[in-house]
Amino acid sequence: MTEKHNQVGVLLVNLGTPEAPTSQSVKAFLSEFLHDHRVVDLTRWLWCPLLHGVILPIRSPKVAKLYQSIWMEEGSPLMVYAKRQQKALAEQVSAPVALGMTYGNPSIAQGLDELQAKGCDKVLVLPLYPQYSATTTAAVFDKVAKSLKGRPVIPALRYVNHYHDHPLYQAALAHSVKQHWQAHGKGDLLLCSYHGIPQRFADNGDPYPRHCEQTTSLLQAELGLADNEIMMTYQSRFGREEWLKPYTDKTLETLPSKGVKTLDIMTPAFSADCLETLEEIAEQCRDTFLEAGGERFRFIPCLNDDEAHIHLMASLVAQHTQGW
Repeated sequence: MTEKHNQVGVLLVNLGTPEAPTSQSVKAFLSEFLHDHRVVDLTRWLWCPLLHGVILPIRSPKVAKLYQSIWMEEGSPLMVYAKRQQKALAEQVSAPVALGMTYGNPSIAQGLDELQAKGCDKVLVLPLYPQYSATTTAAVFDKVAKSLKGRPVIPALRYVNHYHDHPLYQAALAHSVKQHWQAHGKGDLLLCSYHGIPQRFADNGDPYPRHCEQTTSLLQAELGLADNEIMMTYQSRFGREEWLKPYTDKTLETLPSKGVKTLDIMTPAFSADCLETLEEIAEQCRDTFLEAGGERFRFIPCLNDDEAHIHLMASLVAQHTQGW
């Protein structure tokens, strides 16, 4: 059988997930994740003993229990939705679509191998991070470069840097909110909770907070909301240094006293539901809000494999492979 050439392939990338909700699997995943200098930029001689001697032994069993609370029958939610996204996108574009995770499996190298086996000598890398950050998007680029090092043949590459301001992304977000309102009614406030990064990273030039602010502003316009009907916060901080503010959990403690009794909350930085949305937001933050005097906490799921989301991805593929 003659091998196909001049073929464009798409590498769909997300962060990754443990392979099982066990301490051992979580430890292996967190070890790879937290070793990345893009994620934790501390000096290695200081960070590695702390990571392996304190953080991983303590956190791994705790995080494994959290994963157990959200694990789906088919596996980790992020991986379940990633596979659905891959399948749905492949049905809409005339190119092979492979999955690659920055950490864990299938790895970015495995995804590139899969595309190469299908004769792809041109690859579009699509990190599913709407807002650019060095901690996520740039980490994908690092892994792609590392996985290609030493290979005799390197494919032509194009990358999607960000898409937070893409009209179809904004339309998909707005559609998910409107669907939620139709089913449950409109709350007192729409809170957009984004994954945080250390403030120091933003001070050093990471455009992530600006992209998050633009996302919220564009969504506000798309939904026609007044300034007092929408706000944004940052979640998932780790360690003792200052992260982007306002913090989601601290904000939730104060909202009921300000008259917000029914809260709609969404996570626009996440393209698929995962531990940080299903456990941290939908469970932990729900408890925080209700204990502070809130009455109704309504979590709006990520876009996942929603038709409008896949349509956006297909549009990004068409846009960035033009001329190939």
